[in-house]
Amino acid sequence: MAAPDPPPAAGARTPDRVWIVIVACSVIAAMHVWKFPGAMQWIREDLGMSLVDAGVLLGIVQLASMLLGLSASVFSERLGLRTTLLIGLLLLALGSLAGAFATHTWQLMATRIVEGIGFLFVSVVGPPLVRRWVPTSRASIAMGWLAAFQGIAVFLAVTAGVLLLSPPPVMTWHGWWIVMAVLSVVGLVLARLVVPRDRAAAVNLRLAVRAIGKTVAALMPWMLTVMFSMYTLQWGAIIGFLPDIVSDSGIGPLAAGLATAIVGGLNGVGNVLAGVALQRGASRRSMVVFGMVSMLVLTVLLFAPEWSAVPGGHWVQLAIAGLFSGTAATIPATLTRVAVDIAPPGGAPSAVIGLMTQVFNAANLVGPVVLTALAVAAGGWHLSWLFTASASVIGLVLAAVFLTSARIGAGQPAP
Repeated sequence: MAAPDPPPAAGARTPDRVWIVIVACSVIAAMHVWKFPGAMQWIREDLGMSLVDAGVLLGIVQLASMLLGLSASVFSERLGLRTTLLIGLLLLALGSLAGAFATHTWQLMATRIVEGIGFLFVSVVGPPLVRRWVPTSRASIAMGWLAAFQGIAVFLAVTAGVLLLSPPPVMTWHGWWIVMAVLSVVGLVLARLVVPRDRAAAVNLRLAVRAIGKTVAALMPWMLTVMFSMYTLQWGAIIGFLPDIVSDSGIGPLAAGLATAIVGGLNGVGNVLAGVALQRGASRRSMVVFGMVSMLVLTVLLFAPEWSAVPGGHWVQLAIAGLFSGTAATIPATLTRVAVDIAPPGGAPSAVIGLMTQVFNAANLVGPVVLTALAVAAGGWHLSWLFTASASVIGLVLAAVFLTSARIGAGQPAP
């Protein structure tokens, strides 16, 4: 197995533009996931979708990641991280372009699966690429920005979607899909020009599979994966359906969409600040425990009260959602930083990210469906906290037990 390029030594003059472009490509990839919530109302009207159909469409983009996360790790180890990044951006462009011409729900779902594969390729190689090209002295800062890619994408994609599609519309949702295809091509060109080539020779497939096998046989990658899933299970579902959640309290669709963008953007801010805190020596376990506790408390406050009966209750609800999104950001920022260093001897960092991506995207697929199904069964969102609180408790317990100094830094053999 060819040795991967070593990360730059401390003080090495690796251009910041390299990791900035990697982060930008990750944001573009995630914008394909989050372009749907801002356009959801118009797509539902155009294609005649129910709320549950919309939940499936929101989550189905994660299907490829759920099924193929580890396969993408093999792919990236075999062909190289940069090459995988470029292929992912190309698939995003092609999927979005094809989706622009969809006239039936099943057609849009099929193109969203293609976009999901592209998103998977980009998200799997982002952290290992940053780890490769960023000196250790700046790694936590860079990883904090990379972990912020989902929140930044929510802010940009939902804001653009709402502003472009709200009456009087600048374009239809079909045009918005074409814009995103073009943006992906721009990202592809930037990555090809700025990100250094994969200098290592192609990895033997058998050795790549062996490295990934060693990774998935270790305990810590699985524990990090489940913790991350308990976060994404909640965050993705709540952000995806926040316009519907707060519209029940009387806020209009335009204001709800823009508010959702801001709430998502606060997650990006939280990730960057968490990266700074980690760089300054904050305890990784404390950061994740804090995020889990905040999600537990704030989702109960978000869902349990009857905010529609309180004057101005929707604004209180949005403020709670903003706190939820911002404080929960300590979880992805911390776990992304830990994940690239947790592979066991002979394992592969890309396999840790692939495993994490595969499982937490399963959570992203399940989360919106469960949340909307529970809301439909209960006749409202008021019991949704039972779902979110359960996930927070699981994540809290795992963080307290496994994010210890003795376990972080070396893969542990599975029992």
